[in-house]
Amino acid sequence: MSFLEKAKFLLRKHQIHPKKALGQNFMIDPSTIQSMVDSAFLDTKDVVLDIGAGLGFLTQLMASKCGKVLAIESDANLVDVLRNELASLSNVQIIYNDLFKAKVPEFNKVVSIPPYHISSHLLLWLFRQNFECAVLILQREFANRLAASVENKNYGWLAVVGYYYVEVELLDDVPKWMFYPQPEVDSIIVRLKPKKPSPFPLKNEAIFKQLTQSLFTRRNRKVRNAIKPFIKSIYVADEEKTFETIPFLDRRVRELAPEDFGALVNALVK
Repeated sequence: MSFLEKAKFLLRKHQIHPKKALGQNFMIDPSTIQSMVDSAFLDTKDVVLDIGAGLGFLTQLMASKCGKVLAIESDANLVDVLRNELASLSNVQIIYNDLFKAKVPEFNKVVSIPPYHISSHLLLWLFRQNFECAVLILQREFANRLAASVENKNYGWLAVVGYYYVEVELLDDVPKWMFYPQPEVDSIIVRLKPKKPSPFPLKNEAIFKQLTQSLFTRRNRKVRNAIKPFIKSIYVADEEKTFETIPFLDRRVRELAPEDFGALVNALVK
């Protein structure tokens, strides 16, 4: 039975109608699943987090390669599928919860096909975790924004923040026909590895994320004008005095390298 046939059978058996709003598109290409597992270099010492385990095809393959799989799924119907299909696998722990609300056990790798609508939130969550590598399938456009360099049309806050935390590798393309039902966009396998040490000093990571997101809402303006709303929202100190410490005032936001955003934050944080 092919993955497509099995997916249709399981959905029919459990009376599940994939929810487009939840990004329920199930991977049905075995070579792509194998490629993800190979790209994570799994061994028996690894504890792997699978976010949005779905029908369990990826989870099942990983269970044969690693020490333990933490399969997290927020849809009760899909959890029933996982419990039925993976019942014989003693090294799979099924977690019925929302990732962002769950107390996730320790893991060292992530291999996952997460719902596209949580991609930004997921990465910001992941950047705060201690892990060795993550292999994810992401929407192609989103991945391009994550990997973009300065002056590229896709360059924005995601590329800047991502640059501080991880090395980004774009691996195999994943056409939309590899999913059932098909999404509207193509995807790509992305491998992330944490940068240790960090590429530049940073006094406050939270301010770094907030400032970068704020500035890129005015990406074509000069820093002098783009940063004013952020300063007013965060600082009650004298605005003109604060400006005296800020570099790059006459540069446009889109021209700044990630290190420059770090310098801006360090100039603002006392």
